Amino acid sequence: MQATDFGNPNHVALLVQQIRAKTTRPWTIMEVCGGQTHAILRYGIDQLLPDSIRIVHGPGCPVCVTPIETIDQAIQIASTPGVIFCTFGDMLRVPGSDGDLMQAKSRGADVRIIHSPMEAYQLALAESNQTGSNRQVVLFAIGFETTAPATAMAIRMAKEKNLDCFSALVCHVLVPPALEAIFSDENHGIDGLLAAGHVCTITGYHSYDAICNRFGIPIAITGFEPVDLLRGIWNVVEQLESQPRNDRVVNVYEHIATIQGNAHAQQTVDEVFALCDQTWRGIGILPQSGLKLKEKYALYDAQKRFSIRSDRSTEASPCRAADVLRGKIRPVECPAFGSLCNPGNPLGAPMVSNEGACAAYYLYQSIKEDKSQDLEVDR
Repeated sequence: MQATDFGNPNHVALLVQQIRAKTTRPWTIMEVCGGQTHAILRYGIDQLLPDSIRIVHGPGCPVCVTPIETIDQAIQIASTPGVIFCTFGDMLRVPGSDGDLMQAKSRGADVRIIHSPMEAYQLALAESNQTGSNRQVVLFAIGFETTAPATAMAIRMAKEKNLDCFSALVCHVLVPPALEAIFSDENHGIDGLLAAGHVCTITGYHSYDAICNRFGIPIAITGFEPVDLLRGIWNVVEQLESQPRNDRVVNVYEHIATIQGNAHAQQTVDEVFALCDQTWRGIGILPQSGLKLKEKYALYDAQKRFSIRSDRSTEASPCRAADVLRGKIRPVECPAFGSLCNPGNPLGAPMVSNEGACAAYYLYQSIKEDKSQDLEVDR
């Protein structure tokens, strides 16, 4: 299949017809990538599927699962005189226990938006070459396995250059432990999973075999275009409807992802980071689900460099973002959605982030459901 075919309406129509013909029972399928959430809603894929197929959205947005205490730490560091705080743009309005980074910026904090961890490294390099500068550059390092290699590279290069004006507030998290936590709940209600192809491009998908075998959940590794997503859904439905069941991991993102992943990226991450327990917003503390700097890179740990509190905070709000992140409900089923909680007044991180499920539903909620339509296929 050519790359230009992934939005082909004829391929879309054929796949939808195959899914409709195959589906005989209600099934709930989870995807765990914010990009997939937005694609499913933007292209109306959820509306093309049979009524019996329910798509729910897991903890696939790294912004959304960053815990409140980490946001609080980020605000404390950013508000420290002489700090240049570098962050991705969608972290600016994620609520902490008392405000957000945007408010800190409005009060005078030097908060700068970056598109890559390497930009923070380059800024620190420039500061180190500036006579008389005592400013510290701090990278807010968040994200799943996809962004961790770039963070690791920036930190490794900073060590090679002996940049004592550079550090990182690290909150990288890993997808498989979150999935295991969700599926360990006997009432999880998930029948199949769409795994994120870009994550598997880095890590490979060995770990998904173990999840599939342990929990009896068919998994499709898929991408972000309509045909990508529908191929994934078709493969999951085909497995669910088969008798006898033969649950397995199917890679329908084979044009990019491989079972081994990117060995160089993995080596870079392994050199700089070690596994650690990590708090996930809406889920709690998950063992060995995060990354921390290894001891030889401890000098670049912003938590150690700055005197900051690390109190754990709790949320008291009508927002049910935690249930959205676990796939318990869809955003429109939250009582605060669209009224008390909206992009202008977000109560939860999924409404803030460009990849958040609540933001996706709010953006595309004007699309009306009409699953009775017949799709025409060119012959």
